[in-house]
Amino acid sequence: MTVLHDDRRATPGAAVGAAGLADGDRDLGRLVVSCVDGPGIVARISSFLHRHGANIVQSDQDSTGATGGRFFLRIVFHLPGLATSLSALDEAFEAEVAGPLGGTYRFREVAVPTRVALFVSRYDHCLLDLLWRARRGELPIDVVTVVSNHPDLADDVASFGVPFEHVPVTRATKPQAEQRQLDLLRGRVDLVVLARYMQILSGDFLDRVGVPVINIHHSFLPAFAGAGPYERARERGVKIIGATAHYATEDLDEGPIIEQDVVRVNHRATVAELTRRGADIERTVLARAVAWHCEDRVLVNGRTTIVF
Repeated sequence: MTVLHDDRRATPGAAVGAAGLADGDRDLGRLVVSCVDGPGIVARISSFLHRHGANIVQSDQDSTGATGGRFFLRIVFHLPGLATSLSALDEAFEAEVAGPLGGTYRFREVAVPTRVALFVSRYDHCLLDLLWRARRGELPIDVVTVVSNHPDLADDVASFGVPFEHVPVTRATKPQAEQRQLDLLRGRVDLVVLARYMQILSGDFLDRVGVPVINIHHSFLPAFAGAGPYERARERGVKIIGATAHYATEDLDEGPIIEQDVVRVNHRATVAELTRRGADIERTVLARAVAWHCEDRVLVNGRTTIVF
């Protein structure tokens, strides 16, 4: 279980979630639950929230099968004095609901932004888009730091008032570089976003970082993996180009998919045009994936995801 509640609350009106409610409302919470499906789960959870004085304002659910499937639930609720009562609510839910169901769950205060580290190399389009959206209050995130294996974007990041950490990476120094990155992140972030970070993170890093890692890939996976994707797409005469945002795992570009999108192209498109249009898709797909993760809309089910 995870309870996210502290003093990192957004200012009132800073962001509006999909439910149309201001994330600055300190009395809004979210609950996500996953367990083996069976009769009465929704009734048990809603009754629990009612007994503790909460009002459900939004609810989404799904099951992978009518019998023996996996059940997934996301609830947004209002509870006066939530900030001071969330820990007690969590303990009671574990004892009364999650424990007997054998399920996993997470509570979160809606007003608490997700602490994010952005990793980037030299391509700036995804990085600058996320920083811009965060500054405008369009994403419920607090960008704690930007980490890069190149110094090129330091000035751009500084203009947003965000710390920039240059951590060079070579084949010989990769273990030391990843240790430096882990030291920078430890206890400071809830999410790492690879905003076109052109390094493969080791399994050891992913095991030790302790938070989810979201990556953006410049195609519908697994097509055109690796270097020069748009050149190869042009050579093959593709008719659509796309982008995929997914959770990073030790299996390169095979983590659970969060979001994808495409745009149609034709034989007249140059490599430069494909690259420009691909960058547009990468920006929007990654921004949606980050928003949905931070709004607790993405629940992982093995190698796939449920996105509410």
